[in-house]
Amino acid sequence: MNTQPKNNLRWWILLTVIIGTFLGRLDQTIVNLALPKIINDFSITVSSAGWIATAYILANAVFVPIWGKLGDTIGRKKVYIIGFSIFILGSVLAGFAWNLSSMIVFRIIQAIAGSADYPTAMAIIAVTFKEGKERAQALGIWSSSFAAATVFGPLLGGPLIDTFGWRSVFLVNLPIGILGIYMALKFINESRSEVKTKFFDWWGAITLGGMLSALVLVLDKGADWGWFSIGSFVCYFSTIVLLGLFIKIEQKVPEPIVDLKFFKIPAFVNALLNNFIVFMGMMGGVFLIPVFAQTFLGYNAAESGYLFMPMAAAMMFAAPLGGYLTGKVQSRYVIFASTLVAAIGIFMFSYLDPKSTALDIIIPLSIMAFGLGFGMAQRTNIIASAVPQSEIGIASSILALVRNISGAFGIAIFATILNNRIKTNMLTINSFSKLNSHTPFDIQKYISLITLKAQIDAYDYVFIVAAIIIFIGSFAALFLKLKKERTDIQVHVE
Repeated sequence: MNTQPKNNLRWWILLTVIIGTFLGRLDQTIVNLALPKIINDFSITVSSAGWIATAYILANAVFVPIWGKLGDTIGRKKVYIIGFSIFILGSVLAGFAWNLSSMIVFRIIQAIAGSADYPTAMAIIAVTFKEGKERAQALGIWSSSFAAATVFGPLLGGPLIDTFGWRSVFLVNLPIGILGIYMALKFINESRSEVKTKFFDWWGAITLGGMLSALVLVLDKGADWGWFSIGSFVCYFSTIVLLGLFIKIEQKVPEPIVDLKFFKIPAFVNALLNNFIVFMGMMGGVFLIPVFAQTFLGYNAAESGYLFMPMAAAMMFAAPLGGYLTGKVQSRYVIFASTLVAAIGIFMFSYLDPKSTALDIIIPLSIMAFGLGFGMAQRTNIIASAVPQSEIGIASSILALVRNISGAFGIAIFATILNNRIKTNMLTINSFSKLNSHTPFDIQKYISLITLKAQIDAYDYVFIVAAIIIFIGSFAALFLKLKKERTDIQVHVE
């Protein structure tokens, strides 16, 4: 029996989950703008304020697979609405936070609830749009909301904070959230796995949560602590031990929170590998763009945000276009081509210098975003299509985990590469330079020029490394070939 919603309703369902996804991602970007005001109001240090973001990242990463499993078990609509409702409550509480401790607690509540969105939203789309081509288009449009939220965060956050104060960035979630909940109640149909769950893998959830906490914590704080510090080694050891325990548990329990048999599906593994490398390279390289624009080009925070508007437009245009090719061109070739285009965009950043114009940033960003968006629907659709429909929530939570962790890896690795490269460049440039003056002014100018040159060259080096990583990641897509007897997998999920 065909339970697929009518055409118009399907697109209303898509719009509903886009609102939830957009609001969750918007909150992540917009809060960073409010940190200076929060630091001032709470009289805390920058380092202490960093825990506001770290606590959110940790809680979000830990609970994604748990929500994915619960969605498949008790109902995706139910979990989506519960998560969305608690997220709104956490937002309001954060808006009334009175000190750092209360803010961290309320941000954790937000993160736990917000992590329900990705796996349930993707599963809702997958079961709503059952025809492969239309599903890919829907997933592409939904995926583009991530880019839109990243861009609109600075654009909306700046005026809100300047006009109404930092608390407004949390309280604004209330009216939008009420609209989103109403639409979810009205439009989304309930769906759950046809496999009845009799056992919830609590030990698997606990060990996975502990492993992810240790991993994300060291990725976020490793540069501050030192990668070879005692704290970092404790995290490394905890990650390895808990990962080993998690695998052993998942191999024995009747209904694992993460079904390890997914990793025996070549298309699933290669899609995850491509996603990991692409997002690591993209996040590791692109997070430096606002820093470069403000440090060397003299832009303020708002102007830096404007640079990303064409990027969002490019991704929002490319995502459904890539989905349209489903069934016309093999997914692996679309993903391969899109990843190469993204690598070219990142590589173009290696030509940035203090004389660069806004176009020198906008054009590479747009090319990179177009490439990334063009293959976004295909990447997501392969994950949704390579597993049984009853386990789409779990599969999508794994994809969310991979993207989150790869982004954290990219930022941590490239920040470290940048700092180390600056030090190396300063020593190298200084060894080939000579100052024929001893006046304090000339000495200061000499040091400033060497530092500037070392920093610019270091940024260029990081962008080249990021481009190479994404270029290599493109070839993982070529191994996405599905078994011949399952060539219809993009259309029939079950």
